[in-house]
Amino acid sequence: MNIIYQSDASISSAQFIDLLKRSTLDERRPVNSPERIQKMLDHGNILVTAWDGDLLVGVSRALSDFSFCCYLSDLAVDKDYQKKGIGKQLIEETHLAAGHLTTLILLAAPAATEYYPKIGMEKFQDCFIIRRK
Repeated sequence: MNIIYQSDASISSAQFIDLLKRSTLDERRPVNSPERIQKMLDHGNILVTAWDGDLLVGVSRALSDFSFCCYLSDLAVDKDYQKKGIGKQLIEETHLAAGHLTTLILLAAPAATEYYPKIGMEKFQDCFIIRRK
């Protein structure tokens, strides 16, 4: 397995939806609305992809001001490729793209709350959200 990471690759909404399904992140993303998924891709300003040959096996999609903060909105790794360091590398590549002067922030999926401290991320208690309507 030779995983290649790219920060300059474009992916289609169909590719992203397929990966979301292979990663289980589809349970929390609007995969039945390709138009909405396309907007997500169009308006994020950092996209790091992981490839095994021609197969998309991981995506990190983020929004950043490249100066102070970077919100990591999506981290998806194909179930067959998990526990191989791909997620951790996608996060590192995303933080590198945003600049290390930024604070990288994410909201963990319930099933992933134990993962992030294992890769060196600090749990932060003071988070507030307004749910989408």
